[in-house]
Amino acid sequence: MGSLQLQDFAAGWVGGTVSVFVGHPLDTIKTRLQAGQGYGNTLSCLLTVYRNESVAGFFKGMSFPLASVAVYSSVVFGVFSNTQRLLSQLRHGDPAQPPALADTLLASTLAGLVSVGIGAPVDLVKIRLQMQTQSYTADPRTQPTVAGSPAYRGPVHCFRTVLQKEGLAGIYRGAAAMLLRDVPGYCLYFIPYTLLCDWSVPEGGVSPTPSSVWLAGGAAGAISWAVATPMDVVKSRIQADGVHLSKYRGTLDCILQSYQSEGFKVFFRGITVNTVRGFPVSSATFLGYELSLKAMKRGQSESSP
Repeated sequence: MGSLQLQDFAAGWVGGTVSVFVGHPLDTIKTRLQAGQGYGNTLSCLLTVYRNESVAGFFKGMSFPLASVAVYSSVVFGVFSNTQRLLSQLRHGDPAQPPALADTLLASTLAGLVSVGIGAPVDLVKIRLQMQTQSYTADPRTQPTVAGSPAYRGPVHCFRTVLQKEGLAGIYRGAAAMLLRDVPGYCLYFIPYTLLCDWSVPEGGVSPTPSSVWLAGGAAGAISWAVATPMDVVKSRIQADGVHLSKYRGTLDCILQSYQSEGFKVFFRGITVNTVRGFPVSSATFLGYELSLKAMKRGQSESSP
């Protein structure tokens, strides 16, 4: 069982890496819509970014997620899978037994809780870089200091600057909103995926086909992101805040200010791009996870005497 635990983490790493390549351009659009000003709808935002920043604008801030989301995904999938097995062991005396729905719910909740510890700093850096619309200038004589000017020259500089200026609390800015997003979000991520995969396994079959994994993963991602969008808006706004001026005092203050200035509809800003992006990103994540896990298990069985 120890080897299988490591395989879950490794397979999660593969799934996370694939998902960044697939989803980052749409993630940039989503962040600009939620935390930026003057972008209008999804198509208008896409055209504005392309016109002002070319294709490179869609990939701003990708290097840090590429290096860190793989680790993040590895931990989430590792915690989820191993928690399910532990609960099956406790409930049935056999970790290989299919988990009960309550066990999947508990494993999803734990994965959501753990995800914030790693994901909050990653999202903060990513969003700060995505919200920069100009290049960083190293010369302080030419570096503007007004709001809207670039503050960071890259992910490491961003992380170091926030840590120096705001401390650990700054690195975890928006963590409460992320917790409120990720705990229900992961429940509506893993549970639909598990149910759809179980439903798609043919009579007498052992595991779902790659096409079933792709479809189940995509549907789960779309459902999860659609439901998570309101708190995702709040999290994005809090994390984008504080570069030059601090507008929000916390999660509740952000909710109230956003509602008072823009109405209830503000909490659904970016829901279209979130849902559309959720399908291919989650399809890629689950497919990368399942196929790599299957390959590692096959390699282990072939190498065993």
